[in-house]
Amino acid sequence: MEQLLTKAKKPIFHSLKLTKKERLTKTTFLLEFEIPEHLKENYRFNSGQFVSFKSQFSGSEVLKDYSITSAPFEKQLSLGIKIGEDGSFTDFLIKNVQVGYSIELSEPRGRFTLNSKPNEHRTILGFAAGIGITPILSHLKNIMHEEPRTRFFLFFGNSYSNEIPFKKELDALLHQFQNRLQIYYFFSKESVSQLFSGRLNAEKLHLIINQFLHLDDTDEESTIWDAVDEILICGPGEMIKSLANESHKRGIPKKNIHFELFESFNEDIYESEIEFPLIENIDVSFQLYGENYQTKLQNNKYKLLQQLLEQGFKVPYSCKSGICGICECKLEEGEIELLENEYLTEKEEQSGRILACQTVVLSKKIKVNFDEV
Repeated sequence: MEQLLTKAKKPIFHSLKLTKKERLTKTTFLLEFEIPEHLKENYRFNSGQFVSFKSQFSGSEVLKDYSITSAPFEKQLSLGIKIGEDGSFTDFLIKNVQVGYSIELSEPRGRFTLNSKPNEHRTILGFAAGIGITPILSHLKNIMHEEPRTRFFLFFGNSYSNEIPFKKELDALLHQFQNRLQIYYFFSKESVSQLFSGRLNAEKLHLIINQFLHLDDTDEESTIWDAVDEILICGPGEMIKSLANESHKRGIPKKNIHFELFESFNEDIYESEIEFPLIENIDVSFQLYGENYQTKLQNNKYKLLQQLLEQGFKVPYSCKSGICGICECKLEEGEIELLENEYLTEKEEQSGRILACQTVVLSKKIKVNFDEV
């Protein structure tokens, strides 16, 4: 919710008119919005980014994030929405918001992005589950449009074959780019061959590599997996953790494995490979929402965010996995180790920015600022 975000993290909102509302499956919709001329620069986005809805719901203000499915070159703003249970915000949204209505939408945010490399020969893999296809669809369209030498392999998991969101658009892309694009569908609740049955995970990745990413027509002495440059993953935390770790074990550097969570996940994506010295009775001072606080940590066995939350401090967070950046703060004093980081750039890390959810304290005293980021 917006009141739980520090000033530096609060998004900027504008009222946008809904121009298209289309049911994709029983539980998913496409929403498209008109961007007025005077706001076009504000809504310039990169593939993989998202916007937030702001609305009154059940007597309080609600903020919900939705990934952009359109590609930057398409000059429109389209979103994929999965309907929640009866009485949920998304249920209310789909039932009550009609074409022509204006909705408060934030300017685009997020760092689930890739640098475009139109002059390179690249191999990119995408793994998506259900509505997790939304940011990867934007990436897929943009890569096919901007990088004529890049090939893309998409592995897309759903419960049933009649519940595949954006299936028509994916079919059209497959027809248009059949020499550079391959799409494989997997179903967890439908009777299909063993290869395509079940969820996307480490075991399934093993089969995928052996069946689809083996001999490379462009290089007889290597496999397609050997040529992989980037991997994009979007879906539940367990799926991301399983695929990311297996990809890393099989030789893909962590910096080339990109993921986006669609729900809170309380586990680390990668297990820590470092043992830290035990520090006890740690003095912590921090600034949050304009107020200064002091507290003490018993030791450094647990990460900074977890310990502050357990003490009752309303520190902003979302994923707890080093992905979303909501718990970003600036280290002003002390020493820490940042375990995993899918959000901060190298330059930002060097300037002292850290993620509280991935911070292990390594000194007897630490001072951080959640407001100055």
